Amino acid sequence: MEKLSRRFYARDTKQVALDLLGTYLVRMQNGVRRVGRIVEVEAYLGPHDLAAHSARGRTARTEVMFGQPGHAYVYMIYGMHCCFNVVTERVGHASAVLIRALEPLENVTANTRGPGLLCRALDIDRRLNGADLLGEEISIFADKQAARPMIGRSARIGVAYARHWAARLLRFYVRDSAYLSRRPKDRTE
Repeated sequence: MEKLSRRFYARDTKQVALDLLGTYLVRMQNGVRRVGRIVEVEAYLGPHDLAAHSARGRTARTEVMFGQPGHAYVYMIYGMHCCFNVVTERVGHASAVLIRALEPLENVTANTRGPGLLCRALDIDRRLNGADLLGEEISIFADKQAARPMIGRSARIGVAYARHWAARLLRFYVRDSAYLSRRPKDRTE
């Protein structure tokens, strides 16, 4: 397996989202390595995307999104759940990919079917906001010999406030995975 490079993240957000499917999220903590296979993601395309946090402008919360690609954007929702995203594209663009679900592989026993649940299972919280994904604490690896999974796509979840952006097919997932956060009515690629 090979750790994803900065160049991987510094590309079109939709392409990064698609290419993250089937990769391995690795969380190192206190000498314990936790690994899950990424099976569901959502793309947030920048300030013009009304569902993206960056659509509200540059704030203390969104500062990481405006930074260098390949860093973690971790935020809290509903005052209790953290969500883990990877920053994409160029500095200043403010786009990211939300990791929605994982297939547990190593030292992960809790439910990972949803962004808040996977963060709890891997102990990902706001302390990791801004973490470099090329570092050791949290990173993503690809298996160059693995077959590309069959991918489905659907509208993103929980962004009805985003008007016409809510219907955009920017949620991507491994079609045959038993670990999706929600079974969608989908279109295949």
